[in-house]
Amino acid sequence: MKKILLIIFLLFPIFVYAKEEVKFSSCVDGDTIKVIINEEIKKVRLLAIDTPESVSTQEYEYYGKESSEYTCNLITNAKIIELEYDSNSDKTDKYDRILAWVFVDDKLLQDLLVKNGYAKVAYLYGDYKYTNILESSELIARSNNIGIWKEEYDYKDILIIIGISLLGLVYTYVKKKLKKKYKGSKILLD
Repeated sequence: MKKILLIIFLLFPIFVYAKEEVKFSSCVDGDTIKVIINEEIKKVRLLAIDTPESVSTQEYEYYGKESSEYTCNLITNAKIIELEYDSNSDKTDKYDRILAWVFVDDKLLQDLLVKNGYAKVAYLYGDYKYTNILESSELIARSNNIGIWKEEYDYKDILIIIGISLLGLVYTYVKKKLKKKYKGSKILLD
């Protein structure tokens, strides 16, 4: 019986991805951090989310700086940082970054980012362990217009809208005054 169990165990390996405790190294951006694993600095890309860019573009994307600061604040103040690898995901991406679920003090960092409007659910290439949690959090954040889900207004757009509104008011006022002044004349103002 022991031999049969041993054969079954060897033929069907069991993949258990326990959490691996790591040490903080540095912040990169909202969805990428650097940690120390076995005395080596490694880049970790947070699995299944995307935050607005704050590093690789010339200008910050809307909410990029805030997302980056939020992640950095949580990661630098965490007492315990743990990585959990997903059995339905590659362990690294094409840039050789580790792909993992990141826990800060037993809280899923990806969920905190999505729930608070700093990230969206993205890059799903399999049936990942915590996808349902993230999708629920995103739905709530979207419906409450939190963070990246708020409408983005550029100051130039706001000034244009104000300018057009003022021009409309001035036009209406001037038209009214001219109508009064030239009431009964042959000048058509409409």
